[in-house]
Parts: sequence; C-alpha cells; structure tokens
Amino acid sequence: MDIFFNLLIKLIPLYCLICLGYIAARRLQAQKETVAKLLIYIIAPAVVFYGTYTAKLDLAHLSLPILFFALGTLSALVFLGIGSWIYPNDSTKNILAFAAGTGNTGYFGLPLVLALLGDAAFSVTVLMIMGVVFFENTIGFFLTAKGHHTVKESVVKVVRLPSVYAFVLGILLNIAGVHLGETLVITIGYFKGAYTLLGMMIIGMGLTTVTVKHIDKTFIGLALLAKFIFWPAVIMGIIAIDKAVFHIYTPAIYSILTLMSIVPLAANTVSVATELNVHPDKAAVAVLLSTLFALFYIPLIVTLFL
Repeated sequence: MDIFFNLLIKLIPLYCLICLGYIAARRLQAQKETVAKLLIYIIAPAVVFYGTYTAKLDLAHLSLPILFFALGTLSALVFLGIGSWIYPNDSTKNILAFAAGTGNTGYFGLPLVLALLGDAAFSVTVLMIMGVVFFENTIGFFLTAKGHHTVKESVVKVVRLPSVYAFVLGILLNIAGVHLGETLVITIGYFKGAYTLLGMMIIGMGLTTVTVKHIDKTFIGLALLAKFIFWPAVIMGIIAIDKAVFHIYTPAIYSILTLMSIVPLAANTVSVATELNVHPDKAAVAVLLSTLFALFYIPLIVTLFL
C-alpha cells in the first residue's frame, strides 16, 4: 500500500500541468493550435533526435522500437476495424485508430519510469518511445489524416513530418559514431523538458472548448479498452514468451515494458486531432478521462505486478 500512495504522490505534478494548460487557454488565451504545431514540428523532432542519437544500440535494445511500432500498428488496425463498424461514415474511427495505437509514453511514461526506476532506465525507455513516436508520425498520422484527406494528401502530410527524418538521422549518426560536440547535444537535450511540459498542458488546453455533446461514451470506452486492456495483455504475453523461450530482455526491461503498456492515452492524440481537424474535442475528453483513470490504475498495477 505504501508503494501505491508513494507513486500516487509522484504522479500529481503531471496532473497539475493539465490544470495549468486549462488556465493558460482560458485566462491567457493561449492557443492549443500553436502549441500543437510546436510539439509536432519542432519539439518532438528534437527529442526524437536526442533520444536516438544518445541511446545505447544493440540487438535487444534495437528490437524495442520495432516492438512498440508493431504493437501500435496492430492495435490501430484492430480498433480501426471496430470503429469502421460503429462509425462507418464518420472520421471518429480514424482518431480512434490513432488513440488505440499509441500512449502517453513520452510526456507521462518517461517521467513515470524515471521516478520509479531511476536514470539508468532512460535510454531503454527512450528507445521504446521512439517506436511509439515513429508510429504516430507514420501509420498513425496517415490513418488519422484519411479522416478528412485523400490517400495522396495523407501521404504528403506524413512525408512533411520532421520527426521521421530526425529518427533516421539520429540512428545513422549514432551508428556512425559521429560526435556533434557536448554543447550542441546539451542544447538539444533542453527540449525534453518542453516536451513533457507542453505535452501535458495541451490536454488542459483542449478541454476549454469541450461541451457535453463531445462526450462520446462509445469512443471513450473503446479507447480505454485499447489502452488499459489490449496493450497490457499483449505486453504481458510477450514478456511470458520471452521468459519461457527467447530470453532476450532483462528483468529491468520487463518492468519498463509493463509501465509503458499502462500509460494513459497519448496527449499527442489531441495535437494530431487538432492539426488535422479530426474531432479534437472528443480526443481531449478521452485523453483527460484516461489520464484521470491512470492516476489510480497505474499505482494499482505497479503494486500488484512490479
């Protein structure tokens, strides 16, 4: 029980950032559209590059972004299929696919892992996040854009996303052993703080335009099912198989995998929905409720399984 309450206390500051985002939009007229563009086109690419450039790269670690990309794609396609049946003529199915395929691994998951496991878990966690980010900026963005754009327009939007190129560039420079200089690397690292800060605040910003009509219980239920049931179940299965057969990962990686599978819906769901105008209000409500639910769900899972 002590673990439950200690973790609960560590999570509260992240929720304070959501409140600050709401206040900034309501009282200071801060625009979530501007923040979304900053996150997608400037801050996220810098964080992606920093993570891939500084991470340790070996077979076990390199499999982690691939694993999370594959799992995100699987979840997105499964729930796109479900959404197509429930919302046949509505782009809600597209933002549901994005929400199901990702999670708040960066803004929420990274601080969570560091709080529980310390700085030694940073590089492994970042590599997992890279898989999620790569999903968001390729398959996820494409599926969401199709809600209001043609296939050609969707592909063009994906190609223009800088995070894709930042990911590839970071990996290539890391493998080649290119040294950029301590000052430049430290400067790029500053974006990590902005990534968490603005990522959580945009959830609160998105709530300022929400009304009762934006509460889609079916959408919320499916999104929560994907994030808190489907993802953990698949990850638990992967861990069980690895323990029994492959022995690729360490117990520390098992812990990080478990934590990253139970984070709430991605705040980037709001960013992308806002950028593409695909039900951003529905996205904001679902992200908020999943984040509130996670305040008690995560400590419970950690207490029971870690």
